[in-house]
Formats: sequence, C-alpha cells, structure tokens
Amino acid sequence: MAESADIIARDAQNAARLSPDVGQEKVGEIYARALLGAAEKAGQTVAVLEELDAIVGELFVQFPKLEMVLASLIVSPAEKTALLDSVFASQISRLLLNFLKVVSRHGRLDCLRAIRCEAQKLHEEMQGNVRVRVTTATAVDQQQIEQITAMLSESLGQRLIIETVVDPKLIGGIELRIGDTVYDGSVANQLQSIRQQMIDRSVHEIQSRRDRFRYPAGS
Repeated sequence: MAESADIIARDAQNAARLSPDVGQEKVGEIYARALLGAAEKAGQTVAVLEELDAIVGELFVQFPKLEMVLASLIVSPAEKTALLDSVFASQISRLLLNFLKVVSRHGRLDCLRAIRCEAQKLHEEMQGNVRVRVTTATAVDQQQIEQITAMLSESLGQRLIIETVVDPKLIGGIELRIGDTVYDGSVANQLQSIRQQMIDRSVHEIQSRRDRFRYPAGS
C-alpha cells in the first residue's frame, strides 16, 4: 500500500506543476495513470474503477451540490478532506479514498470527471480494446454498427468499443475517429455501402418532411 501511495503522490506532483490553463483532459490523464498504477500494484483495478464510476456516474448525479463543494476553490483542502472522510470512509476502498485526498490537496477535484473518463480509456487500452467514435449524419441501427465493427476489427486486428455520435452537418457522411486520428479516405470507401444507406435515409427523411408541408392534413 505504501508503494501505491508513492505512485499517486509522485504523479500528483507532476500534475500540480501544470499551469492552471492546461485542459482538464491532460490533468485527468496524469491522475488517471497514477490511480491505475496504484490500483494495479494493489490488485484492485476493476474494483477501484467501479467505485470511481459510482461516485461520478451515480452519486454526483443524485447530489450535485457535493460535486460543487469538492470542486470549489473557496472550500479549503482541510474541509474537503474532512468531507471525503465523512462521506466515503466506509463506502470505498482506502486506496481510492487516499487518492481523492491527494487530488484534493493539489486543488484538482474539479477534474474528477476527466480523471474517470481517462481512467476508463487507459484501462480499455490495457485490456487490448480500442475505442472508435463513429460520427454519422443520422442515427445508425444495430446492423450497421455490427457491419462497421466487423470491418474495423478485421482491419485493426483489435477488439473495438464503438461509440456513436450523430452530427447532422455530415449530410450522408461518416467519420471514424480513433484517438486523435480521423479516418476517411480508404476506410470511407470500404464503408461505401453503409454510407449509401445513410444518404438514402437522409433523402427519405427530407422528402417525408417536404410532403408533410406540401399536403397539410385534411386537405
């Protein structure tokens, strides 16, 4: 446990050196690596991630004021530590509680959502999974998701986690993002049949809306 605490403290110091205007995503990544490193050493990775997910995904939703207090610059680190002990001491592992206290001492509990997000991504990578964001003009159905997943899995040779996003500005289009890389070109060509389905669906929706304006009900 002492070694895990050292890992957290060391990486927390690195994060604390970043200027205040550095994005939360970058700060979140540093802290997330510290948390995962400590959790791996202690053999508690899955449990700790589930606890963090419950705090951010459930507790903060039910009690938004708790998140506001923990992120506030007005509330002192000592007060936040007391609050963390009061709320979490009997609810979460000592490892995660100590981690939250370290983050609190460095004034970065406002990054807790980013830490959770980055920790999930890093853990997925550790398991050999790749997260792919598929952006389309209209919502894709399950069959199309399966087609995309099968094609990319064969191309990349890795297990995929597909995240779908709808962006109406991509009329009839499709965009694949893996990390910071956007794939189109040859990949888009391989997905031409799926793309055509998107176009057909968009055209059908436009025609349906036009017909409703053209032929008012009861005319």
